[in-house]
Amino acid sequence: MNKLHITTEEGIKTVVIDNPPANIWTVEVIDEMNDFFNSLKQDSETIAIVFKSANPQFFVAHLDLNTINGSPEGQAGIHAFAEMIENVKSLPQLSIAVVDGFARGGGNEFTMACDITYGTENAAFAQPEIGVNIPTGGQGGVQFARRLGRKKAMQLLLTGEDILAPEAEALNIITKFVPKAELDEYLNGVLDTLRARDLRDISMYKDIVDASIRDEAAGASIELRYFLERAAEEKTQTIIRAFLKSGGQTEREATDFAGVFADTAAELAVASSDGFKGD
Repeated sequence: MNKLHITTEEGIKTVVIDNPPANIWTVEVIDEMNDFFNSLKQDSETIAIVFKSANPQFFVAHLDLNTINGSPEGQAGIHAFAEMIENVKSLPQLSIAVVDGFARGGGNEFTMACDITYGTENAAFAQPEIGVNIPTGGQGGVQFARRLGRKKAMQLLLTGEDILAPEAEALNIITKFVPKAELDEYLNGVLDTLRARDLRDISMYKDIVDASIRDEAAGASIELRYFLERAAEEKTQTIIRAFLKSGGQTEREATDFAGVFADTAAELAVASSDGFKGD
């Protein structure tokens, strides 16, 4: 790939977008990203993907305006962009956008399509499409409406104003504002926690959460199904036995809950050769 630099470390893929001068979503970058997403469909080893930018000013500025011309080629590029947004949303793996610059238009739509988004003090998010006489095309208006409510969505979509990371967190546009000086340590902590999970754990909760957003009753039904299935697994019973042996369901939970889990992990390490983790 020419525009995406992809590395893998212990089940985590990092994708660095590198399309100077402003990391525009050109057709080439979109196609590379869709090819990458297709490669993940049969990838059971990767549990999360972290998206970053090689550009110190932009995460992704926006969709290439040269595609917005009404031509068959331009329309095809727009459809490929819409497909990319859907591909991010449907990944079985957890998707994390790390934003340390501007993410406007299609850049912001991509970050909202990811499962988790962190923004630094250098980050800004916006949907300024109305300035060039078009609406949002990658679900930006849809997401603003669902996340912000009608009044705030109308203001931000019609003004196209930048939203800094602290406000973006308050508006539920991003997951969390993290100062750049703390970003690496914070992200590494999250990724270390994720490495203790299986891909099926991530897919399970994505299934539950996505269904619940669409329909509360449907989400509750799916959640109960997963609960009953997991309760019957030997892996679950092994973990519960280790948890109880390590002080679970005693007074220790009140003062040292993390310690109970640490001792549980140590107890499970002894049983790891039994192969229960992937069962």
